[in-house]
Amino acid sequence: MLDPPKFAPSAAHAERASRAYKDINRLALKLLAPGGLLLTFSCSGGIGAELFHKIVAGAGIDAQVDGYLLQRLEAAPDHPTTLAFPEGEYLKGLVVARMG
Repeated sequence: MLDPPKFAPSAAHAERASRAYKDINRLALKLLAPGGLLLTFSCSGGIGAELFHKIVAGAGIDAQVDGYLLQRLEAAPDHPTTLAFPEGEYLKGLVVARMG
């Protein structure tokens, strides 16, 4: 399970944060046994769900590890996002299964 601190408090920090997320996910995927599950999360408002997915996919390519997405995770209903502040949708996660 990867649940790092906020790497990108805003979109201005997204490039640096993307590198950090990619590095930790690459290392985790290399350590993960075939058939194992990686639960990986981001609480950075500057990294959207689509970008986070791309980062984790890129980490898999760099690690030479294939996997498949089992589930996308987000904040519970008691943590609503307002229309006027979409950055409030900062909690995101992926459940990835490593292929043999």
